[in-house]
Amino acid sequence: MKAKTLVKFLAVPTAIALSSASHATPAADAAAFPNHPIRLVVPFPPGGPTDLVSRVIAKRMTEELGQQVLVDNRPGANGNIAAEIVAKAPADGYTVLYNTSSIALSPALYSKLTYDVRRDFAPVALTAMVPLVLEVNAQMPVHNVKEFIQYVKANPDKLTYGSAGNGNVTHLAAFLFLQANGLSAVHAPYKGSAPALTDLAGGQVQFMADTINSSLPFIRDKRMRALAVTSSTRSSQLPDVPTVAETVMPGFEVGAWQGMLVPAKTPPEIVRKLNAATVKALASPETRASLAAQGAEPRGSTPEAYGAYLSAEMTRWRKVVKDSGATLD
Repeated sequence: MKAKTLVKFLAVPTAIALSSASHATPAADAAAFPNHPIRLVVPFPPGGPTDLVSRVIAKRMTEELGQQVLVDNRPGANGNIAAEIVAKAPADGYTVLYNTSSIALSPALYSKLTYDVRRDFAPVALTAMVPLVLEVNAQMPVHNVKEFIQYVKANPDKLTYGSAGNGNVTHLAAFLFLQANGLSAVHAPYKGSAPALTDLAGGQVQFMADTINSSLPFIRDKRMRALAVTSSTRSSQLPDVPTVAETVMPGFEVGAWQGMLVPAKTPPEIVRKLNAATVKALASPETRASLAAQGAEPRGSTPEAYGAYLSAEMTRWRKVVKDSGATLD
């Protein structure tokens, strides 16, 4: 990521509604932190895109902190199982949640959660963003976003779009795009991106907004056509594919972002140490190259900036979830 973009991101106002670690009661000897391994709880199975990114960062953080940062995969319930584990863990910095954008969606999708994002967590850093790509089956008679909009508009509710699941960011991003452009199509939720992409390539569904890292193999072998990416700038993995923002919706940006949270009362000195190690890990040329190969864009932020970003995303998606009618109860 360009330095100017990072500086702009770090300039996000620091007033946040999330629980602030700066008002916490120290629960550990911050000066000695860390003196044993740190558990990085990942809400998804081993081998998936989030797991792969988390392991790249954990490896570099291990070098920065001088203690092992060990990935602990706790998949299930749209990330809520892992979130509950960390929310109830000791506030000593040794249990960290590697969260995704699902944590901003869950409060709107579930009427009852065993944790409260604002109350139970303190932000550490935004780590990465995986852009989505608006893609169509290769047989669709459209080759750019404007043609796509015209085609869907001429065929209301006759086309079907897949997603990685009801209420997933891949569902809500497509819904938001359709809604903003006055379009209507049928949603087909799947149990993950893999089966949805397989059906998109086979023509059972006609379009989808999925993560770049999952979609690249299908795009490269021309089983599906990429129309636009949802990031604010073009992806290095698809440099010839324009952004939605530069085509029909200025300012549009949606992504499957990732970050780190700790229990709310973690001492601020420990949060700062974790943040510093994370930011240094993300600045490493090796880390940046590894993430880029997976279609992920390294970010990095202060804890305050990440808190503000998370709070804004929760507000943004609550309205989208309500409009979509999605629920996971």
